Amino acid sequence: MLKPLLIEIGVEELPAVPLLKELKNIEKKYADILEKNLLLGEFEFYYTPRRLVIYHSEFKEQQDDSTEEFFGAPLAVAYKDGKPTPAALGFAKKCGVDIKEIGSCEKGGKEVLYYKKELKGKLSVELLPEIIGMWMKSLDFGKSMRWGSLEESFIRPIRWINVLLGDKLVSMELFGKKSSKQTFVHRISNFDALNIGSIKEYFDILKNGGVTLFPEQRREDILNNFAALEKNNGITIEIDEDLLDEVVAITEHPTALLGSFDAEFLRLPPEVIITSMKEHQRYFPVFKGGKLLNKFVVVSNALTDDFSKVIEGNERVLRPRLSDGLFFYDNDLKNGLSTDGLEKVVFMKGLGTVADKIEREKKIANTLFDMYVSKDASKDALNRAISLAKADLMSEMVYEFTELQGLMGAYYAKALGESDEVAIAIKEQYLPDGEESALPSSTLSAIVAMSIKLDTLLGLFSVNQIPTGSRDPFALRRAVNGLIRITKEHRLEFDIVKTLVLLSKEYAEFDMLKLESFFLERVKQYFKVNPSIVEAVLASGERELLAMGKKIEALNTMAGSEGFSEAFSTFKRVSNITKDIDLSKEMHIESKLFEEKAEENLYARYTEVVACGYESYEEELDALLGLKPELDKFFEDVMVNAENEAVRNNRKSLVASIYKSILKIADIKEVSI
Repeated sequence: MLKPLLIEIGVEELPAVPLLKELKNIEKKYADILEKNLLLGEFEFYYTPRRLVIYHSEFKEQQDDSTEEFFGAPLAVAYKDGKPTPAALGFAKKCGVDIKEIGSCEKGGKEVLYYKKELKGKLSVELLPEIIGMWMKSLDFGKSMRWGSLEESFIRPIRWINVLLGDKLVSMELFGKKSSKQTFVHRISNFDALNIGSIKEYFDILKNGGVTLFPEQRREDILNNFAALEKNNGITIEIDEDLLDEVVAITEHPTALLGSFDAEFLRLPPEVIITSMKEHQRYFPVFKGGKLLNKFVVVSNALTDDFSKVIEGNERVLRPRLSDGLFFYDNDLKNGLSTDGLEKVVFMKGLGTVADKIEREKKIANTLFDMYVSKDASKDALNRAISLAKADLMSEMVYEFTELQGLMGAYYAKALGESDEVAIAIKEQYLPDGEESALPSSTLSAIVAMSIKLDTLLGLFSVNQIPTGSRDPFALRRAVNGLIRITKEHRLEFDIVKTLVLLSKEYAEFDMLKLESFFLERVKQYFKVNPSIVEAVLASGERELLAMGKKIEALNTMAGSEGFSEAFSTFKRVSNITKDIDLSKEMHIESKLFEEKAEENLYARYTEVVACGYESYEEELDALLGLKPELDKFFEDVMVNAENEAVRNNRKSLVASIYKSILKIADIKEVSI
């Protein structure tokens, strides 16, 4: 028989960020526990800052009956001279029956002890206390706390437990609290516990008590409020999805309100104002015509008909935050951009200070400049940008808002008379900082960003701080991804091996093969194609990123084309014939040694193909794979392993030359189709 089930765990206000991090696991953990207890069924999970709620519209009153099978030792071991051995007696004890009830069956080609136990399903009301307890203890919100005299801990104290199967209370105790047919509504509506007669009444009580239980409904209410504010005030509200998730998690009755702050604070960089509002107050910034307004949107949790006091209170709280920001900004401008003090800030043990890092980055930047920029171009802007890139680490603003590092340096540089290209390079020095992140906008900015990433990579590998498993505390994988994206965007030829070896001279000696391997692993992850396509290109020996990307795209296109599988089988045969030939050597082909027309035709066609100029690797690969008909005819009419050694070697050289031409793009035999 099926009945509705309600589980409500009442808590003190849950912090939003830990709750949201665990949110994706909460339902799965509960479902896994239900499945182990043979009670899995459809359910919904809801949350507010004061409660975790699970609701089943239909829940089994009793487990289904089941069977449990036990397999024991082979009969030859279980019985000696017709009498049970300790192995058999122990098996019977494990099954909880007399040895006489133990049977046998065939398993793995042997007769073994066997017992089948019929299990009567237990009542759900008996299992629910343990299920709920296991579920609660499985939740991982990071830090937890103890309260009262309890030894158990949870992210916040448990204040009430309400579990109803049908409309009957399930008696249980958890974290020192006994279950009761009571719940709590919004504090402004009623501070006391309210009695519940049924599950349906529970939902009504919450609704009437100012609690919007369903998170998606709260999100929809907030967005509707935003839309109304935008329409009525001619404004645009910047919706940060992460911030929206937070306010959904910390409210039970959300109402979006429009507040304002003094226009004098607009003298601050917009990012400072926005960061201050988001990080400290969970406010949403407001724009008009693309410009930040001296207004903000706060999502209130209050129950009232007059929100004027709520707005005034939030305006009053924001003012000192912005006042501090303006004070820091003006002070920083007075002090100017300077790296004084960075010689005392340790970057990493074994790698000196941040000032030392700047000097290493300069050397890398100048090397890259010589590689990618005209010899006639001046390096002054580059060296100026590198010299000032870390200067804002000493500013008061970045000390308060560390996430604005680089950005504030750009604002200060511009305000203090530095050129636009220097200021932009400082601003973009950490780009890209994520998969969807923007990239440096100029070659100068690209070189600055590359230099920072390359110094971090080379430096940390030189002191053996190499990522292991999923651990990557210094984001070296992200650094490599950034280098791949930058070189592709700005069409910079970056040979992984040659460039890293050249730059590594400034660092303590380390195993360069480890860094090359680390780099190539990120390459394999970066390209979203059949992994064997990437492996085939890497197997060709290609290590220049720009060419590597083009070759991967070309091979991927060809591999997806009609007829590739037929061509692949032919060229697989070519690779087998050439596997014992050193393809690094020059191939000598003498046409006078040809004995068959198929040899002449293949050689003539091959000579024609390699003599052409191609605009892309795709065209070249297509032309080389187009040799399939001539190759098939060659294999049909020609005995490669001829008795005459000179003829045999000449034929192998012809086949090897064809494969060697393809190998310049990819080792095609590595492709899995």
